[in-house]
Amino acid sequence: MPKKKKIIKDIIEFGKYLTAAVIFTLIINNFIIVNAVVMSASMESTVMTDSRIMGSRLAYVINEPKRFDIILFKFPDDEKREPFLKRIIGLPNEKVEIKNGKVYINDSNIPLDDSFIKEETRGDYGPFIVPGDSYFVLGDNRNNSHDSKNWENKFVSKDKILGKIYAEYFPAPKLLD
Repeated sequence: MPKKKKIIKDIIEFGKYLTAAVIFTLIINNFIIVNAVVMSASMESTVMTDSRIMGSRLAYVINEPKRFDIILFKFPDDEKREPFLKRIIGLPNEKVEIKNGKVYINDSNIPLDDSFIKEETRGDYGPFIVPGDSYFVLGDNRNNSHDSKNWENKFVSKDKILGKIYAEYFPAPKLLD
């Protein structure tokens, strides 16, 4: 085979592999895995600003989101903004209220065990009644978090959840679940 034909054949072969790799990557990133860079301090000290996180887009195909899951979602007040990262606190059809720095669910006298937060929430909020298809979310750094307690549209509907976050992979790998 002449050298010129071999070069053309090699280029075409390389192009096939490159195209397959690009398609595979697009499928993985758009349908299976969700990646993001944390843009704010709202989840500190669980996830620090500028950390890279990874999760599953398929986590809620079979299972329902649970209290304390960390999720990446489209911001309810402006879906064009970068996705938000928060922790699910209120589940569908629950009543959520923040009193004296503690979170209460459904008029319970026992506050939610949220010992993972940096400090108690300043102020009282609610009560909020979570719609049947939605979730009430808060950042772990409650006093420096723009979250459900102060949004115009208070709840994240299930169809706006991009994925459940399982791990931070940069700067220091760690599991978040």
